[in-house]
Amino acid sequence: MRRAQEESFVEFATSVKPWLLTTAWMLTADRHAAEDLVQETLVRVYLKWPRIGGQQPTAYARRVLANLHTDRWRRTRREVLVDQPHDILTNSLDTEVVDVVRALQAIGPRERESVVLRHYLDLSEKQTAETMGVSVGAVKGYTSRGLAALRASLKEDDRV
Repeated sequence: MRRAQEESFVEFATSVKPWLLTTAWMLTADRHAAEDLVQETLVRVYLKWPRIGGQQPTAYARRVLANLHTDRWRRTRREVLVDQPHDILTNSLDTEVVDVVRALQAIGPRERESVVLRHYLDLSEKQTAETMGVSVGAVKGYTSRGLAALRASLKEDDRV
């Protein structure tokens, strides 16, 4: 890769990393897993940078991040539920954001992924279905169940 391309990648990675980290954290509800996802995403984007650098690298990075998360979910398919979320940096985050992430932890992984992709990343149902590798109907179902669970969870805490 040429020096100019490397500089443009470093500029891109610096600007998009906080957004990717927030997205990954909302998908995984685990700071360490989110950091791993972002690191792996940036490595994969770097490898393809000469081809995608001039196009839509943010969209490509978002897709890679979502696909990596889905791959990890498919490999493990088991989550360990804990009373307290892992190491959330509450001093740098609004308490409302922390409440939402805690509520996201309480719902299933597919519902969480669908809600984050649809409502945090503002993807269409079709884009979400393509990213998750499911049908549009499945996305509608996951999103509906996820939002219902979030509403119930946040109402219990008198946050809504």
